[in-house]
Amino acid sequence: MSRRRRCDDRVMALVLTAAVGAGAWMLYDGSRTEHPPQPSVADAFPTPGPHLLGTPAPGTAASTGPKVSPLPPSAPVRIRIPAINLNAPLARVGLNRSGGLRVPDAPGRDVAGWYEGGPAPGAAGNAIVDGHVDSDKGPAVFFLVGALHKGNTIEVDRTDGRAALFSIDAIEVYPKSAFPSARVYGPTADPQLRLITCGGGYNKAAGYLGNIVVYAHLTATRAEARDAAPA
Repeated sequence: MSRRRRCDDRVMALVLTAAVGAGAWMLYDGSRTEHPPQPSVADAFPTPGPHLLGTPAPGTAASTGPKVSPLPPSAPVRIRIPAINLNAPLARVGLNRSGGLRVPDAPGRDVAGWYEGGPAPGAAGNAIVDGHVDSDKGPAVFFLVGALHKGNTIEVDRTDGRAALFSIDAIEVYPKSAFPSARVYGPTADPQLRLITCGGGYNKAAGYLGNIVVYAHLTATRAEARDAAPA
């Protein structure tokens, strides 16, 4: 029987400077019960370096991917990742009084959160979606995100009945003490997506030591989203 290993569940605000677009963002932990998969080194960007305003991070859509016209803004309602059989609702999350992003309040943490103060997935700009990796009840919505690979598809259904399809450019792991805010949250001219969850090792005293970030760019759109609920 596995022991319940508590992990810090607070929201951490990362406030970006005006140079990369002012805003507050959150990273959060669950209560760890199993070892979630961690990304392969082969799925990281081949060239390290900061993501500066107006300069795309290496390997992102702006430098290597096909150009796809952005969709008009429309709130997302569901995220699907076929490679890991993920099919989950998306809740709107905003900022709390401390400037951190609120987490979706759902039993078992089976709901991901979209920061509604930023771009909608599929619209021009960098959309942010995050989710818990686990809870005291077991794996949560983003438990298997670390098992993804370059080229995997992420689908986001929207309230306008359309779906935005993204291709993964890279998956990287960063220590919490050196999280590259500008690279992850910096504005982009083309439609991009970031998925964020906890990872990078764990200990009982400190909880998760880092964060997994998935970088993806828009590759296609679909006129009508598929049924909202999984079969």
